[in-house]
Amino acid sequence: MRLAILSDIHANLVALDAVLEDLSTQAAVDQTWVCGDIVGYGPQPNEVIDRLRQHDARAVMGNHDGAAVGLVDVAWFNEAAAAAIAWTAGVLTDGSREYLAALPERRTEGELTAVHGSPRDPIWEYIVSAEVARAQFSTRICLFGHTHYPVLYAATDAAVTRVATSAGSQTPLPDGRLMLNPGSVGQPRDGNRASSYAVLDLDTGSVEFRRVEYDIERTQQLMREQKLPSWLAERLSHGR
Repeated sequence: MRLAILSDIHANLVALDAVLEDLSTQAAVDQTWVCGDIVGYGPQPNEVIDRLRQHDARAVMGNHDGAAVGLVDVAWFNEAAAAAIAWTAGVLTDGSREYLAALPERRTEGELTAVHGSPRDPIWEYIVSAEVARAQFSTRICLFGHTHYPVLYAATDAAVTRVATSAGSQTPLPDGRLMLNPGSVGQPRDGNRASSYAVLDLDTGSVEFRRVEYDIERTQQLMREQKLPSWLAERLSHGR
């Protein structure tokens, strides 16, 4: 089984469509999993939700998703993020609102678990190091997002290590339990402005992290038209 792993789309339809187009050039995937933050920051929340529905994506709730429908407190959001959430909440259709409100915080199917933040705090906790990951392993493979950084952690009896990966190359999955963050589709923060996602091949036991260029200026134009905070648009140019 081959899985497309996406996260942190943040209402950036231009980036999502670029990723889906890139996927169409690869061997077919059987499922698409999304590790939360479908909306927030970006200008096209309803369109992104519609696209994920078209692909029958298996998604979980992120903090921005919950905040947009009143299920997560925005008190911890910075001013720009809170402003974007207020705008998002005002433009969501009834169908989009119902979709977001129904997302589970955790999804487990067989050897796979998906969360946004972490298994012990699916909405808020950031897994930013092997040390933080140490207490988080659950099923054989845990998919997560939230940090906007692509990474693969592996746990053995002796230690938790970060596995070296290279975008565009197949990486064999180590034995033992794993935690995989595909990076961000809609707002990368690792210094590379190209969208990030992963293809997990459970048959061959490998993962490929992929980077996809998209029309950033188009997304920025749409954000300006909706009068979203300018800083949120500007940061897209820098991958920060």
